[in-house]
Amino acid sequence: MNLNKNLVPNKPQKTMEQNVNDVSRISHGAAIRGDLSSSTDIRVDGQVDGTLFSEGKIVVGESAQLSGRLFCTNVDFWGKMDGDIFVKDQLSLKSSSVVNGNIHVRKIQVEMGAQINGSFKMINEQEYEQLVATMVRKSSASAPARAAAPKPVAPKPAVQEAPKPATPQAS
Repeated sequence: MNLNKNLVPNKPQKTMEQNVNDVSRISHGAAIRGDLSSSTDIRVDGQVDGTLFSEGKIVVGESAQLSGRLFCTNVDFWGKMDGDIFVKDQLSLKSSSVVNGNIHVRKIQVEMGAQINGSFKMINEQEYEQLVATMVRKSSASAPARAAAPKPVAPKPAVQEAPKPATPQAS
């Protein structure tokens, strides 16, 4: 009798939906120029110049430097940001954070020492979704698409017109 078989429960196979704890990381010393979009959480300790979008949470470490726009559901922010922040739910600005830009958020928590040079606008989830639809998806749609290489065109054969027959003139 095999007791091991009875004691170990069957493990379900992992699917993409079960990997909610996956985190995209931009480490200290790494730099991204352009837009980054993720369906999972993002941790930034490096530099990002562009739009940063996550359907989950973004953690911005103390050494992080961002410029552009940030869109996500929740943020824990320790670093520096030059640009606008759009948060569907909660933004937590830590004491070492510096934000030079406007903040659009549903809920905010600010620790003493955090620096904010910009304006606040309290928004709801529907306003956030509208902002994402107009700003994130529009900018990705208007990004220049790679043009396909032109198809080679076969040279046209030279065609000469046949001489026209002389027409008799009426007198």
